[in-house]
Amino acid sequence: MSTFPDYYAYLNVPPTATVEEIRQAYKKESLRTHPDRLAKASEEEKKKATERFQAVADAYYVLSDSTRRKEYDLLYAARKDRANEPGASGNFFSAFSGMFSGGARNAGATPAADRPDADNVFADVFEEVWSIQIMLRPEVQRVAPWWTWTGSLCGAGLGFIVANIPGLMVGAYAGNRLGAIRDAKGRSVASVFSELAANQKAEVLRALAAKVLGTAASAI
Repeated sequence: MSTFPDYYAYLNVPPTATVEEIRQAYKKESLRTHPDRLAKASEEEKKKATERFQAVADAYYVLSDSTRRKEYDLLYAARKDRANEPGASGNFFSAFSGMFSGGARNAGATPAADRPDADNVFADVFEEVWSIQIMLRPEVQRVAPWWTWTGSLCGAGLGFIVANIPGLMVGAYAGNRLGAIRDAKGRSVASVFSELAANQKAEVLRALAAKVLGTAASAI
């Protein structure tokens, strides 16, 4: 019998972690393991990083959803052969394909094995914090700022709900910058990132890592 993946260990969180704690843990772990950060790594190193990146995405996919997490926890409590190894996650999805309610209909799942697409999971979580300056290079044509202003209004509203006036200001700025990318490029931030060169992706990921890990350190 194959070992059972300890998704809590993959994300370095306890079984009592909240959804927000799991989300923040995923941000840190996915940035550490994202293969595009390893521009000068060997093929073997990139392969290992890709496997770990996928396993971390698996962990977030399972633990961020209350239904999937509940079903996983039933198995977690019964299994003592837990492992913090990427291969264990692949075996898990092969052995328990379709166990989660909704199966491949869940967002990010692949039809073949009900396993999430790691790149899609990453894009969904980081959509709101991509490095704007890097992603807008080279200079682009000026266009009507419809999405810029729409992003400002939406971000301000969401920010106010979360943190009143300070949240309104931060949300408005974030929405404004994200809208500016869509105005300039005509498509979503995640799709723009997917078309960047490898060195540009690495630069964006380093900027994200500094932002996310720096925020986490200041909160401790």
